[in-house]
Amino acid sequence: MMRRIDLRGAGDRPGAPLDYRTAVPRADFDIEAAIPQVHPICEAVRLRGVEAITEFSARFDGVEQTEIAVPVEETHRALERLDPAIRAGLEESIRRLRATSERELERDVVTDLGDGARVTHRKVPVDRVGLYVPGGIAPLVSSVVMNAVPAQVAGVRSIALTSSPQAEHGGLPHPTILAACALLGIEEVYAVGGAQAVAMFAYGAGPCERVDLVTGPGNIWTVSAKRLLKGVVGIDSEAGPTEIAILADDTADAAHVAADLLSQAEHDPLAAAVLVTPSEALVDDVAAELDKQVAVTRHVERIRTSLGGPQSAFVLVDDVEQGLRVVDGYAAEHLEIQTRDAAAVAARVRNAGAVFVGPWAPVSLGDYCAGSNHVLPTGGCACHSSGLSVRAFTRSVHVVEYSRDALAEVGDHVVTLAEAEDLPGHGAAVRVRLQDR
Repeated sequence: MMRRIDLRGAGDRPGAPLDYRTAVPRADFDIEAAIPQVHPICEAVRLRGVEAITEFSARFDGVEQTEIAVPVEETHRALERLDPAIRAGLEESIRRLRATSERELERDVVTDLGDGARVTHRKVPVDRVGLYVPGGIAPLVSSVVMNAVPAQVAGVRSIALTSSPQAEHGGLPHPTILAACALLGIEEVYAVGGAQAVAMFAYGAGPCERVDLVTGPGNIWTVSAKRLLKGVVGIDSEAGPTEIAILADDTADAAHVAADLLSQAEHDPLAAAVLVTPSEALVDDVAAELDKQVAVTRHVERIRTSLGGPQSAFVLVDDVEQGLRVVDGYAAEHLEIQTRDAAAVAARVRNAGAVFVGPWAPVSLGDYCAGSNHVLPTGGCACHSSGLSVRAFTRSVHVVEYSRDALAEVGDHVVTLAEAEDLPGHGAAVRVRLQDR
């Protein structure tokens, strides 16, 4: 089902050194190619607002709409009808994520540089955000929690949420998503999906005022719209298809590894599942386990497509040391470490959206109830980007307070540096304050 890539001895081969960033191929997810198709959608929303959105809902979602806003009573009705076990799971997920988010909340930092010279590094929440929750292949109710909780903890004043309209639910988003909104106290909810949802947030449309920041994962059309409109509106990231990499040795349980690979493959036919190991025996055992487990799972075709695609592979390496180089080069969204001394190995990882340590921390724990956030960088972006957190919903503002004496102490330096840049007006703005009158 999954192909094998043999990197054993690659580090000793003559010629150019192996580029571990490209050692494991990824799925074809060409955002640039999709932008020409989403551009007219975004322009139509900018120019015609709700009228354009309802046309796209009819074309792409098969839903005839007259209104895009979800009545608050519909979210409360969904919560009343929610399975108590699902509600309990959501409440625990919210509790754990809120606890970690509150610990991550940064405080203002004041630095006194001398008598009368103070700089305050102030943390200010984004004023208004738009949260996108996918509802296509699967209704990702957990994404409501992962987006909303850190925004609330950050102190965001105005939160709007959107998810695609569902024909089978009367043109509303999935009822579990609506129930989660009610549970979190989010009252501004829209039944809009895809690129048109991002454009709605960026430009404003009908009852939805424009936002300052859009967060949340989505399909290629949503991600392409985020890239296109970046600058018009802030974005968290360009999260593509989900991916899991597992670094394991011969101590790993093959059934656990197979189940974890399968768990991410069921998200999307483009999802990536990668096992990096020095143990050929483990590869054989995991392959056999996958044959058994995939056969009895629900989304067989989707999973087989994912595991059989170029983005998924068993990667054989010389040892765990080379395995670390592979997973650091790959920079996975989710990285599991299932080796001897897993915590010590995990501590050496540089590039990953989130790291899951040992046999009892599967990625699916992080998807729901670990207390971590599952909105994470994909496509190798974990080498320079972070997952969603409270910090994504705050801005840093430097507040500068100087007395006359404090300005005088550093004034000559300001004038000198301004002259060095041939910007005499900068220096004059200091001189005029310090000259005797």
